[in-house]
Amino acid sequence: MLLTRVEAAFRAMKSPLMERPIFHHLEHRVQTHIFLCVLAYHLLVAIEKRCLDQGVHTSWATLREQLSTHQVVTVVLPAANGQTVRLRTSSTPETIHHEIYRTLRIPSEVIKPVRTWAPA
Repeated sequence: MLLTRVEAAFRAMKSPLMERPIFHHLEHRVQTHIFLCVLAYHLLVAIEKRCLDQGVHTSWATLREQLSTHQVVTVVLPAANGQTVRLRTSSTPETIHHEIYRTLRIPSEVIKPVRTWAPA
C-alpha cells in the first residue's frame, strides 16, 4: 500500500510539469533526479501530516487543486520615458487559500511585490 502511495505521489508531482518520461544519460543526473523526487515526496508527506495534525483531513491532490488558483503574475507596462516597468506580484488569496496557509503556518503573501525597470 505504501508503494502505491509513493507512486501516486510521484505521478501527482510530475504530471502537471509534464516531466514523464525523463531519460538521463549521465549517472549523476539520474541520482540528482531521484534525490529531488524523494525530497519532494518528503515535502508532500510533511504537508499532509501538518494538515492532519491541525485536524484537516485532505490529500495533496486536493490541496494542489485548491491552491492552483492563487497565481503569481507579472504586469508589464510602458512608461512615458520609453522604458517598461515590470510588476511581479501574487493574486489576492481567496478564503480557502488563507485557510490552507494558516494550517501550514506559512504567510499568505507568497511573494512580495517586485518592481523592475527595463529599456523598451
